[in-house]
Amino acid sequence: MSKPVYVLNGPNLNRLGTREPEIYGRTTLAEVEALCREAAPHNAIIFRQSNREYELIDWIHEAIDEGGGIIINPAAFTFTSMAIMDALKMFPGPIIELHISNIHRREPIYHKSYVSPVATSVIAGLGTEGYPVAVRSILGMIAKSRADA
Repeated sequence: MSKPVYVLNGPNLNRLGTREPEIYGRTTLAEVEALCREAAPHNAIIFRQSNREYELIDWIHEAIDEGGGIIINPAAFTFTSMAIMDALKMFPGPIIELHISNIHRREPIYHKSYVSPVATSVIAGLGTEGYPVAVRSILGMIAKSRADA
């Protein structure tokens, strides 16, 4: 049995669907979770959201021990959290940093990610449709690493 993929979501993403719909759309986080599960019907997905940095770090630690890959939308912690970056450095598998909006088309404060240097890849600007793309991509990365082993 393959290890689960962790899909971790940072602060304010629990407000998807109502928070700045002109930037983030009207899709709710529950609908995003369903998209992720549909993209991987035969793989375990651990889907979580927290507004608390320490909780995200604890889940990354859990993924280090139990996960096959991490998809993380750190939201505002992308630009502030060296602690999340340090936790992700310990993860031995693929990591996809995901953003609903294209952070590079936004205000300059959104241009410097602490996560990008430790991520395997970055997806930004696909809206919530980026989540199933990320799930399919990370499953491919995991399968390739198994084949190469």
